[in-house]
Parts: sequence; structure tokens; C-alpha cells
Amino acid sequence: MTSTPYRALVVDDEPSLTRVVAGYLENEGFVVTTAPDGEQALAAARRDPPDVVVLDVMLPGIDGIEVCRQLRTFTDAYVIMLTARSEEVDTLIGLSVGADDYMTKPFSPRELTARIRGLLRRPRAAAPVGGDAHVRRIGDLSLDSQSREVHVGQTPVELTRTEFDLLDALTERPRLAYTRSQLIERVWGPDWVGDEHLVDIHIVHIRRKLGDNPATPRYVLTVRGVGYRMGPG
Repeated sequence: MTSTPYRALVVDDEPSLTRVVAGYLENEGFVVTTAPDGEQALAAARRDPPDVVVLDVMLPGIDGIEVCRQLRTFTDAYVIMLTARSEEVDTLIGLSVGADDYMTKPFSPRELTARIRGLLRRPRAAAPVGGDAHVRRIGDLSLDSQSREVHVGQTPVELTRTEFDLLDALTERPRLAYTRSQLIERVWGPDWVGDEHLVDIHIVHIRRKLGDNPATPRYVLTVRGVGYRMGPG
């Protein structure tokens, strides 16, 4: 861990689960705040900004989906959503409002902490050597790896940190077709364990935000049997 400990916010209305997750994170050196519902979670995040939020979908009052939506208006903390239901719609809805990952209950607290460590260890783009070498262009799409800004033409595109990191990886070597496992290792880290379908869900949201038609995409192309690469530019 760094000299300044990471801060985690654990949001769940099950006290026993909250205690277990908080205990594991505290053992990892995190400073942990807990909240039993959405309103208290939002207040806690504003009062003491976290680095990562572990957020249950089913909460009393404001549910986890709405909490995540509101969090994204004032923080770029990583968000891992917890759900008791395995239906894909929960995953799609959760990630569409800015969640970085999800886990289905019951889950292993060790796996959760491993995923959090992976998120926080994500490599960031190196400082540019000079000029605008940090700006990559694919057609009228531009990505600035230093300022972490994306534009289509003159229009800025608002991406979550995970969506940006995926697009950053793809544009770094635009002619290379990446497998899902390669993108998982690059963005989520080598210790991440879970469903590689997570990549597909984020690609859906990236394409939507770029105005890309998935049937005839201009930017993020599907390479059948492999994964994804950037368009021809």
C-alpha cells in the first residue's frame, strides 16, 4: 500500500456482510467508511471522498443504481456493484451508469479485495515526450492520454475511467486485435478473476457514447473469434 492509505466506502444494508467486507479491506490497509443505505452513502462520499466504492444494488430508499448514477456526478472513484441476482440486465444497467465491475452474491471477500487491488493498480499513461505525441487520432476520434479527454470532431465525449482505459488500450496500437483476456489484463490487471463478458458490456457503452453503430462501427471494430481493435482511421 502507499504511505497515504486508500479510502473505501462499503454500502450494504446487511450488517454482517458489511462487517466482513470492511474487515478484509482494513486488513489490506484501507481506511473504510460504511453506509447502510443510499442517502447515507452519498453523504459519506461527499464528506470523505473514497477511492473505491463497494455498492449493493438492492438498498432501502435510493437503490444502488441511482446511487451510482449520482456518484458519477461528483466523483471518479472506482465502483464495484454487488447484486443478489445473476440476470444480465442487472449487470447492463449497473455498468451503464458508470460501475467499473460487478460481483454476484454470495462472493469471496478475498476475490473482492483482489479485484479492488487490481483496479487501484491500473497503469496510467506515461508523460508525453513532446509535442502532441500523447494525442491519438482515429478518423475524427481523438484521445489525449495525458489529459484523459476524448473528442469526436469538436464534441467532447464523457467516459468513465474504465471506459477511457479500454479505449486508451485499443488506440495505443490501433492495428492490433486484442483478445478479451488481453484487455482484461491491461485494464483490470493480471490478478482479476471473473467473466470476460465484462469487456463486451463496456464496449457497448463506449460505442454508444462515441455514436458508433455496432452493426457498422467506425471506431471500435469486432474481430470475429478474437476480440476488438480500432477502426481504419
